Amino acid sequence: MGPIRTLTVDDESVARLGLRREIELDAELKLVGECCDGREAVDAILSLRPELVVLDLQLPELDGFGVVEAVGPERMPTLIFATAYDQHALRAFEAHALDYVLKPFDSERMQKALARAKQQIRSTHLEHLGERLEALIARARRPEGLHRIVVKNAGRISFLNVNEIDWAEAADNYVQLHVGKEAHLVHGTLSKLEASLDPERFLRVHRSALVNVARVVALEPLLHGEYAIVLSTGATLTSGRTYRERLERLIARSF
Repeated sequence: MGPIRTLTVDDESVARLGLRREIELDAELKLVGECCDGREAVDAILSLRPELVVLDLQLPELDGFGVVEAVGPERMPTLIFATAYDQHALRAFEAHALDYVLKPFDSERMQKALARAKQQIRSTHLEHLGERLEALIARARRPEGLHRIVVKNAGRISFLNVNEIDWAEAADNYVQLHVGKEAHLVHGTLSKLEASLDPERFLRVHRSALVNVARVVALEPLLHGEYAIVLSTGATLTSGRTYRERLERLIARSF
């Protein structure tokens, strides 16, 4: 496998120069283009087909999220976002397992982000990248978070406070919400539900499972980076291997 084709997008010439230097330091990366606005970035991604894009969020013509929407999440390569967003907004990025660097960035942080991106590209962790990007965009466009969910049961319409949810699981084109001993089926996808919820309260732990972190009472390490997640209700879930970093962040922020 040859060097990873890399594109940088930033409207500041100094930032582009810094990115070029960081990429040229790495023999596993090959810079195939540099863009200074969002429209140019869309054209370059579609024509050059890079495997990795370092994308500034605040761009003229079209912002970083607009670039992703224009290209289509399912066609986007691995992304490292460059952002000056505050810490609250960054939680949305962390929740969707996409890397980011704060501007102005330093060499050590950028090299760490590049190393993580290379690992993703060389592995199989890109399988659901499009789905994660869709969820990220939805979260960024609607940062206030969902508070109640409409539940229909036997002809009755009720409103469920999202904080009452213990965990949720995907069920084809529906999501099953587990609330104590009850379960409610609502139409939609788990990714869309995840994008609507506060990432500080709800954590995706598996492709098919989302958990209320307030209900987690124990994590038991299993093989291959997986965890058994024990909830206060007594339910036990198993995390997916690609969600390990999210659980480790949950552990870290609990101290």
